[in-house]
Amino acid sequence: MEAKDQLKLHKTFSFRVKDANSGKHLVTLGDKVNTVWNYCNEISKRSAERGPRWATKNELRDLTKGASRELGLPSQVIQEVIDAFIVRRREHGKPRLRWRVSKGAKRSLGWVPFTNQDIDVSRRGIIALRSHTLRIWEHREIEGKIASGNFSQDARGRWYCNIVCEVEPQATNRTKVVGIDLGFKTVATAHNAPNLDQGSFYRDLEPKLAEAQRCGRQRQVRSIHAKIASRRKDALHKYSRAVVNDAGAVLVGTISSQWQIKSGNAKATLDVSWARLRNLLKYKCDHAGVAFAQVDERYTTQTCSECYTLGGPKGRIGLGVRQWVCEQCGTVHDRDLNAAVNIARLGCETLGLM
Repeated sequence: MEAKDQLKLHKTFSFRVKDANSGKHLVTLGDKVNTVWNYCNEISKRSAERGPRWATKNELRDLTKGASRELGLPSQVIQEVIDAFIVRRREHGKPRLRWRVSKGAKRSLGWVPFTNQDIDVSRRGIIALRSHTLRIWEHREIEGKIASGNFSQDARGRWYCNIVCEVEPQATNRTKVVGIDLGFKTVATAHNAPNLDQGSFYRDLEPKLAEAQRCGRQRQVRSIHAKIASRRKDALHKYSRAVVNDAGAVLVGTISSQWQIKSGNAKATLDVSWARLRNLLKYKCDHAGVAFAQVDERYTTQTCSECYTLGGPKGRIGLGVRQWVCEQCGTVHDRDLNAAVNIARLGCETLGLM
């Protein structure tokens, strides 16, 4: 039984909340959640001032007993807030975190966690949070067993219901190996799969965004940023789904986004969003039973994919060379496609598929 539980995966279903009916109630709950978070933050800070020992999870739970009745929050929600605070505190390694502010220019986006005991999703398009009914656009069926979730707010004030479910992993008998080399002009050059071209999501709307920022139209600025993010997310989701649905193994190069940002390619690097594409491919492969690995891409553009001779273009000068001929075997290579083939080969060796 324990081995079977370890195989279970978590999948998040996100639904837009119909804000006209539920936005004000969620804003009120979000303010109460902020109160609990800030209380835990204050207690943790004071405990650190008295000595090296910080307030523990159990101590914070004891100190918040009775807060459910005073604030009108379910006790499970308060415990979820405390658990999230402890996790975030451990990640940052300091007793005091940022305060959650409900109003003002630096306000925190609304967040209301819940457990599977707090919600009821038996009616389509309706989520019952304890005694309050919230309407959502349920565009897909919820699969698996509900574990936890939260309501979250974006920069435009729109609320979303995110439900985390336990699902059983699938299996596949596909044998196609896909190697992917990440880049700028072509975001993903793939061996045995279609390529993903640069969408220029930010560049296309940059003039309009700059104008809105100069004029101080903050609502329009948030709307443009949301549109950019939505277009990018849609393109990456569609591409990753198309790759995973046809593959038995997906191997991706480990190009460094941080190095590219520091080298002066910040806008282009953030626009292509390599890290997000890798994350989408990974979790979709996990759920579909497809093998996935990240491959060290050093020398993959310089190595001939036919005879494995290291004779391709080198250094910064060689970056402009998009095609080259192997001096050993005479094969004509497209730079990015050759790298994708080498990434597929190295990934197969790593996973033991050869």
